[in-house]
Amino acid sequence: MLKTISSGILYRFTLNFEKTSMIKQFLFCSFLLVMMTGVFAQSENMKAPYLRFPTIPLFTLLKSDSSKITRDDLAKNRKTMIMYFSPDCDHCQHQADSMLASIAKFKDIQIIMATYQPIEEMRVFYNKYKIANYQNIKMGRDTQFFFPPFYKIANLPFMILYDRKGKLITTFEGATPINKITEAFTNG
Repeated sequence: MLKTISSGILYRFTLNFEKTSMIKQFLFCSFLLVMMTGVFAQSENMKAPYLRFPTIPLFTLLKSDSSKITRDDLAKNRKTMIMYFSPDCDHCQHQADSMLASIAKFKDIQIIMATYQPIEEMRVFYNKYKIANYQNIKMGRDTQFFFPPFYKIANLPFMILYDRKGKLITTFEGATPINKITEAFTNG
């Protein structure tokens, strides 16, 4: 008799546990569904800011002589390329070599080179590539770390191309052939 009572209690406990477990599973699945719906609904808002605001952004860069470069310093009605780089990045160095070897193709394009690295490292890069010899190239340090989150930069070099009106043409991530860059400016 004791065995029958304990079997009945065990059966009811197991049944109640399964019901509780099913309720917990249902609640957990419902919670996941609500969360995923929220994530997908926000995906439009999670676009990189430069896609929501496709014009040259307000920025401030610190030049090696402690003066500043801002968007207001850019020439009006001129194509613009912003190149985010690191002085010690091999791909960035190769990109700079390619650009400077083909600088005639960039004569009508103002180039802003920005880095997050310390001023001393930027100066070494600036001097190595004799940037002062190129009137259409300006270089500065992104002291406010503005560009990486604005453009969601994952790889360097990162190049952003704008047309004469300051509207976004396209971006390139990683070392990019010069003809691909010039074609984008031509078609943009």
